[in-house]
Amino acid sequence: MKKRAVIALGGNALIKEGQKGTIYEQFSNTRKSSKSIVQMIKNGWDVVITHGNGPQVGAILLQNKEAKNITPSMPLGICVAESEGLIGYMIQQCLSNTLKREYIDKSVIALITQVIVDEDDPSLSHPTKPIGPYYTEDEAKQMEKDGIKMIKQPRGWRMVVPSPDPQRIVESHIIRQMLDDGIIVIASGGGGMPVVEKEGWGLTGLEAVVDKDLASERLAEAIDADLLLILTEVEKVFLNFGTPDQKALDKVTLNELKKYYKEGQFPEGSMAPKILSAIRFLEAGGRKVIISHIDKGWEAVQEKTGTHIVK
Repeated sequence: MKKRAVIALGGNALIKEGQKGTIYEQFSNTRKSSKSIVQMIKNGWDVVITHGNGPQVGAILLQNKEAKNITPSMPLGICVAESEGLIGYMIQQCLSNTLKREYIDKSVIALITQVIVDEDDPSLSHPTKPIGPYYTEDEAKQMEKDGIKMIKQPRGWRMVVPSPDPQRIVESHIIRQMLDDGIIVIASGGGGMPVVEKEGWGLTGLEAVVDKDLASERLAEAIDADLLLILTEVEKVFLNFGTPDQKALDKVTLNELKKYYKEGQFPEGSMAPKILSAIRFLEAGGRKVIISHIDKGWEAVQEKTGTHIVK
């Protein structure tokens, strides 16, 4: 019997701590993450791959800013599409090469994806989603003077932008059809481009980004996935993270997780969306959610590591 999974790769996990984020570093990290995905495919999983784009879209916005007197700047939604293309290309190429070396005859396609959001979503006027590189406090203060909202995180300061809640994936029926045809799909990159439906016009984009994990969950629902595998920078989810009392969660039930979520155990902009995605997926009928390190995806699926969330 076929098993179906959505594998969500963290954008920050594609650029390791201490790296500059060169394309060579990102390709190297993507090749490593491809190994776990191929192991799942070899063991009977049909997969859709999603990915974050925080550092990458932040870099594109900086390039826009520095070159604004030379070439027209592009809006945030277009920058999201650009980052979805470049990361999708890396994953598509690395995964295709790894499959070929394993003598697995499967096609891989990266699909530019749009996500319906509510134009009255309150988050559109309250930016909360961190993107881009980390800055010093002095750099952040200067950027705030230029009208850019900043937030302090453990590793430094980052830009924040609006992040509306995803309602549905526009191309979900196409993704499902390709999956049924045996094609490996890369979709909802960076959460996909947030769009609204205008009467008499159709779809139109917004100046915002969609959280990748929340969009991945909506996609997992749409394709009737059995597993939502969220791969990030940490091996397990922790309670009281960053304190002397921190405790790793190995296996946790939906009700336990909801309790921890309501207690505010998970930081906004990092672990909280992953936990909310897990809750939504299981409540919608999904069988299991695993959260683990991007280099240990296959080990996590084998229950050798990671946080495993079940009903």
